[in-house]
Amino acid sequence: MPGVSDRNAIDWIYKNGMVDKRSPGRAIYDDLMDAAEDERCPLCGWGRVSQLDHFVPKSSFPALCVDPLNLIPACGECNRTKGEYWSADVSGTLLHPYLDRVDGDQWLDARVIHEAPLRLAFFVTVPPTWGDVLAARVHHHFNRFGLAKLYASQANRTLRNIQQSLEGQLRAGGGAMVRAYLLDAAASRLAVEYNGWEGVTYRTLAADDAFCRGAFLR
Repeated sequence: MPGVSDRNAIDWIYKNGMVDKRSPGRAIYDDLMDAAEDERCPLCGWGRVSQLDHFVPKSSFPALCVDPLNLIPACGECNRTKGEYWSADVSGTLLHPYLDRVDGDQWLDARVIHEAPLRLAFFVTVPPTWGDVLAARVHHHFNRFGLAKLYASQANRTLRNIQQSLEGQLRAGGGAMVRAYLLDAAASRLAVEYNGWEGVTYRTLAADDAFCRGAFLR
């Protein structure tokens, strides 16, 4: 386009071809936004979807600016964190939520920190079947989006919310009843999201003997 920079041309195509509610591509835009299950951001698994992210930046790959496979529903925080990032090194490539299938393996894990205040810490455990590149990509994705801190904050809030229930279980049946309660909660959540922070929270608590015996008591 004579007199128009490549960046401005790309922005115009995207905004007028998809974002504008009157544009012919708006139906595709809406379908992509609706693709996120329960409106949850597929990049972090927690935030509410509010915009589309270009998986590889449109400034670097203008031909992909309206490619549906390059448009990922995301929460505002993840979109800002990711920004224009992309890596020429495959080990630094972020996970594509619809093309990279990693949820068939358990890779998200946590441990109980028995210090005041009692809390959980999340980390990546690499399955033995993964190659070095996939392991590096998952670690990079986990670190770039600050998932350890995000998941820990949600898990620790969950701990406070279930405190009363845990105390009741402990009084009624001791550590065995506490563990049974936690295992049941873990199973129902992990059946929906195998590497979801909530299911991992309950699984981790159930596996900790000291916690089940009452380490959660204030």
